[in-house]
Amino acid sequence: MSSNLGLGFSEFNLRMDKSPVQKIYEFEDFRFDAEHLMLYRRGESIPLAPKAAETLLVFIERRGQILSKEELIKQIWPDAFVEESSLYLYLSVLRKTLGNQKNDTPYLETLRRRGYRFNGTVQLISDGSWEEPHSAPVQVIEPIDSFRSATTDSLSVNDLPTDPSVWRQINPAVNDLPESRRDWPLRRSSFAAIGVIALVAALALSYTYFFSRRSINSIAVMPFANESGDPKVEYLSDGLTGNLIESLSKVPGLEVKALSTVVRYKGANSDARRIGQELNVEAVLFGHLIETGEDLTLQVELVDSRNGNNLWRRTYQKKVSGLVVLQSELARDLVRELSVPITDKTQEKLAKRDTENSDANRLYLSGVFHHRKLTEQDIKKAIDLFWQAIHEDPEYARAYAAIANAHRSLTLCCDGHPSELLKGKVAAQKAVELDDELAEGHSALAALIYSYDWNWAEAEKEFLRALELDPNSSMSHFSYAEFLARRARFQESNIEGERARELEPFSPLFNALAAARAPDKAVERIRFAIDLDPNFYFSHSMAAFIYSGRKMYAEAIEEARLSKKLSPDQTWSDVILSNIFVNAGRPEESRAILDQLLLRSKSRFVPPYHIASVYNNVGDKERALDWLEKAYDIRDPKMTFLKTMNWKNVENDPRFQDILRRVGLVGAK
Repeated sequence: MSSNLGLGFSEFNLRMDKSPVQKIYEFEDFRFDAEHLMLYRRGESIPLAPKAAETLLVFIERRGQILSKEELIKQIWPDAFVEESSLYLYLSVLRKTLGNQKNDTPYLETLRRRGYRFNGTVQLISDGSWEEPHSAPVQVIEPIDSFRSATTDSLSVNDLPTDPSVWRQINPAVNDLPESRRDWPLRRSSFAAIGVIALVAALALSYTYFFSRRSINSIAVMPFANESGDPKVEYLSDGLTGNLIESLSKVPGLEVKALSTVVRYKGANSDARRIGQELNVEAVLFGHLIETGEDLTLQVELVDSRNGNNLWRRTYQKKVSGLVVLQSELARDLVRELSVPITDKTQEKLAKRDTENSDANRLYLSGVFHHRKLTEQDIKKAIDLFWQAIHEDPEYARAYAAIANAHRSLTLCCDGHPSELLKGKVAAQKAVELDDELAEGHSALAALIYSYDWNWAEAEKEFLRALELDPNSSMSHFSYAEFLARRARFQESNIEGERARELEPFSPLFNALAAARAPDKAVERIRFAIDLDPNFYFSHSMAAFIYSGRKMYAEAIEEARLSKKLSPDQTWSDVILSNIFVNAGRPEESRAILDQLLLRSKSRFVPPYHIASVYNNVGDKERALDWLEKAYDIRDPKMTFLKTMNWKNVENDPRFQDILRRVGLVGAK
C-alpha cells in the first residue's frame, strides 16, 4: 500500500457501548485491532483507509461465509447509497495488502456470481494481553481515506454543530462555565477545524510543488490484475497492459520496461520499492480491471518506487463499448502525470487510435493473447480472431500486421506449409497500405519478403523503415538481427540482437538466441533463458544444440526430447536430436528419426528442409540434395538457414552451390 498524504483525524466515533476488552484478531503474520481499525504485520502497522479497514473487519467476523456484494455494501455503508465500484475499490486494496496465505491461496476469494469469502484461519485474542508494537498507548489517528465521499463518511470536522445552543445541548457541562467562556469549546473546535484544513492544504501544496512536478524518466507497468473472477477476461487485462506499454514506449526519453520483463510479476503480491530496485525504475504502475456485464472499471495507481509514495491514483469507468477511449485516456493521463516533456508529434502518436471500434479492439486483444502461446491451435485461433476484428473494422491496419506475423509463426513454430507465408505477405502489404507509419506492418512485411520471396534487398529496406518509425521496437531489432545472420553479416546481427535483448532483457526467445551468439557464456545464458520460462520449447532446443557442441550428449538428448514434448507440432527438435545422435556415435538412432519423419510426412506436412537436414546428418548426400530441391520448389522458409547451419557433407557439391545462388545466398556480405 502506498502512503496517503498528511494526517487525518479519526471519525470521532463517540461510542458509549464499547467493549471494555480490546478485540484483536490474528491470522498468520497479521493482527487486526478491531477497536481501532488498525492492521499490523509482524508488529509493523499497515496504513489502511477507514472504509478498507471496516471492510476487512466484516470479512474477519464472518470468515468462511460467502458474502454477496449487496450484503457487504449494506454492512459497510448501512445508511448511504453507494455504487458497486466503491466496494470493488476497497476489495482491490485488501487483496493487494493481504496477498496470499502461506499455502499460496488468497485470503480474499472471489466466487463468480456468488460473492466473496475470507479464507484465513483466525484466532481471537480477547484478554487484551497482546502488547501493541508501540511503547505508548495507541493513538487513534488514522490516514486520510482518499477514496471517501461526503455520502459515505461518518461524523467529521465539518459535521460539528455551529449553533451555540446545539453545542450546549450535547455538552451540558458548558452551561456551568461563565457566559463569556461558554462558546470557547465551539470556537476552539472551529479553530481546530480551520487549523486541520490549513495543515492539510499546506501539506498538499508542498507535496504538489516538490513531488508532482518532478519528471519520471523510467517506469514499469505491472500486469493489470483481472479482478472480475472470470479467467476468460484475462486477455483483456493482459491486452490493456501491453497496449499501455506500447503507447508509453513512443515517448522519447521515457524508459518503459517491456511486457516480457514485467510479466514475471503477474499475480504476485509485489512491493513497488522492491520492483523499483530489481528493474531500476523510478515509478511503478499497478492496475486492477473489473468487468461486470457491459461495464468496465479500471483502477490504476502510480507509485514512486524510491520512497513508496503514491504519486497518482485514478478510477476509470466505461462501458465495454468505450474500451478504445479508455486506452487512449489512460495513456494521455499517465504521460501528463509523469511530467515528461513531449513534442506535438509525440502527442499525435499517443492520441492516434488504431481503431475506433471497441468490438474490433477486443477481438484483436484476444487474438494477441492466443498468439503469444505459440501452439498451432492457439495461433490458428488468433488468426480467426484477427479476421473477426477486421470484419468489424476493415481499416484496422494493426490487425492485418498481426495476421501476417501469425501466419509466419505457423511456419516457424508449428511446421506450417509455406503457403501460410504468402497469406501473411498479402496481409502485411494491406497493413502498410492502410497505415504507412505502422512500424509493425513494415517489420512483418520485411520478414515475409525475405522468408518467402528471398528478396533480400527489398526486405532490408522494409526493416530499416520499421526501425525508423519505431527505434524502440524490440521485435523489429530481433527480426532484423535474424535477417542479418541469414546473410552471414554476423557482427551487425549481434549488435541488433543485443539491442533487442536490451529492450527486453527477460525475453526467453531473445535470451535463447543470444546464448548461441556467445560461445564463452552459452551455457550460462541458455540456463537463464530456460529459467525465465521452463515451458518454452525453443529454449530447450537451443540448449540441446549448445550442449551437443560441448559434447555434453546426455544433457543434449534430454533437452531435445523435452523440447519435442513441450511442442509436439514441430519437427525442428527432431532434426537437432538426429544430429546429436550422430555426434554421439549413435547413427542408428538418427536413422530411426529419419524413418519417423518420412512416415509422418505421409499424413501431414513436414518441412522438406528438415528431412534434407536429417539425410545430411546420416551422410546420405544425394537424398539430402533431392529434398533441398523439394524445399526450394515450395519456397520452404527454412532455406534461408542454409548459410548458418552445418551442411558439411554437401557444401562443396555444385548442386548445393547452385541452390545457394538461387536462394540469393551466394556471395552474401
